Amino acid sequence: MPRMLDRRHLLLGLGSSLMAPSVYAQSASLAPTTNAWRFSFPALKGGEIALKDYANRPILIANTASFCGFASQLEGLEQLWTRFGPRGLMVLGVPSGDFGGQEADNPAEIAQHAEQGHGTHFPLTAKQRVKGDDAHPFYKWAAAQKPNDLPKWNFHKYLIGRDGQIAAVFGTMTGPNDSRVIAAIVKELDAKS
Repeated sequence: MPRMLDRRHLLLGLGSSLMAPSVYAQSASLAPTTNAWRFSFPALKGGEIALKDYANRPILIANTASFCGFASQLEGLEQLWTRFGPRGLMVLGVPSGDFGGQEADNPAEIAQHAEQGHGTHFPLTAKQRVKGDDAHPFYKWAAAQKPNDLPKWNFHKYLIGRDGQIAAVFGTMTGPNDSRVIAAIVKELDAKS
């Protein structure tokens, strides 16, 4: 009887070792994007904004709209940029007309509204889709990562942690200077990279 058990263990062990490489190879090919660093956006004034250039730094990404009733949040985002930028925070505005068509089509008009109307200096992307099948790849990735925290209106905010993962999500009603947003940013800034 002991010899029978030994053979079974031996056969199970051999079978597992033969199957393991194909199982690992299959799971590796199906592995999802691991972090946000692989994405880039066209910049509003030309060029590219590659998130990998800000790897190991927290990034607050908000979909913005010039003519939205919440457009004053641009000022709050600028305050975060001014306050925490020197410590490593990147703030990125993603103009979008997905909610109420409240964003201009002309890049110069978007820039003028943000800079002159709200005094912003943090980077803005070119106008993007943030929901649906045509959404920018970053927003598709974020939707897969946080399916219960999708943008429902303008000024939805994703905080990307130093590890490139979504560390926190804040809806439109949570302004940039809300204590929860600040606490999440400070936590990421203080985290070891």
